[in-house]
Amino acid sequence: MKIGLDIMGGDYAPKAAVLGAIEAYRVLPAGQSLVLVGDKDVAVSILQENEFNPDHFEFVHTTEVIGMGEHPTKAIAQKPDSSIARGYNLLKTGEIQAFSSAGNTGAMLVGAMFSVKTIPGVIRPALTAIVPKLKGGLGILLDVGANADCKPDMLLQFGLLGSLFAEAVYGIATPKVALMNIGEEEEKGNILSLAAYPLMKASSQYNFVGNVEGRDLFGDAADVFVCDGFTGNIIVKLAESYYVITRKKGFNDEFFNRFNYEQYGGSTILGINAPVVVGHGISSPEAIKNMVLLSRNMAESNLVEKIKQAFV
Repeated sequence: MKIGLDIMGGDYAPKAAVLGAIEAYRVLPAGQSLVLVGDKDVAVSILQENEFNPDHFEFVHTTEVIGMGEHPTKAIAQKPDSSIARGYNLLKTGEIQAFSSAGNTGAMLVGAMFSVKTIPGVIRPALTAIVPKLKGGLGILLDVGANADCKPDMLLQFGLLGSLFAEAVYGIATPKVALMNIGEEEEKGNILSLAAYPLMKASSQYNFVGNVEGRDLFGDAADVFVCDGFTGNIIVKLAESYYVITRKKGFNDEFFNRFNYEQYGGSTILGINAPVVVGHGISSPEAIKNMVLLSRNMAESNLVEKIKQAFV
C-alpha cells in the first residue's frame, strides 16, 4: 500500500509534515510506504538535517503551493502542479491508495469533488470529527464544516456515512446514530431537524436513536452525532478549546487530554471514491503521523467500498 502525504500543506509546512512522515515511517509495517508530494529538494534537506535516509520515501516533486487563504476552486484550477492537485491525481490513477494533507481545507474538498469525485448516490461529502466520551471510547460528529447549509436528506445520508465509518474504522458494533438538536422530543428543533428526524427514524440502514442535546455529546447516548456543517464546526472548535484551556490553567486531566487534536490526526472526507484525511492547519509532526495512519486505516478497512455498496 502506498500512502500519499502533502508535505506543503499547513501552517508549519514543510518541516512539520516531513518530520511527521518520519514518525509515520517508524510505525508503518512492511508493505506500507509513504509518497511525499511537494518540493523534493526541501524535503530531502530536512530529512538530511535529521539524519534520516531519504530513500525510505518516494517523492513526487511539485512546483506550486496552495496557500491556506486562497480561494479553493480558483487555486485547484490555476495551480495544477500544486501538492494538493498532484496528490489527488495520484489517488485518481491508483498510484497511491490514500491521501492526506494539513493544507487548505476548501481546496481539499474541491479537489476531491473534481478528481476522485463523490460516490454515486451521495448528495454531498461530509467532514468528520472525533469527540471523546467521558467513560472511555469515542464518538463521531458530522458534518463539521463541509456543508454549512444542509437539506434533510443530506442529514439522513450523514447518519449512514457516520455509521459505516464508526463500524469499519473504529470497530463500533451497531453504532447508535443521533440527531443533534435543542431537545430530545421528536417535535423539537428548527425546520431542518424537524424534517430530518422522520427520515432518519424511518431508515433501516442504521440504528437511529433519536434526538440528543449538546450535553449528551460526551456521554453514551450515541456513537454518531449528525448535524449541519455550520453547527458541527462551532461544536468542534469549542471542544478543541477545552484542551487549550486546561493547559493554560495548569492542570492535567485524562479526559480533557483526549481533546488534543493531535491524537486523531484530522477529519476524514466521507462520501468520496477514495480515503482522504484533512488535518488541522496547525498540525504538529505528531498530528501529521496520526493523519497518515488514519488515512491508512480507512484504506485497510475497505470503507469506500462499503459506502458504495450501501448507496447502490
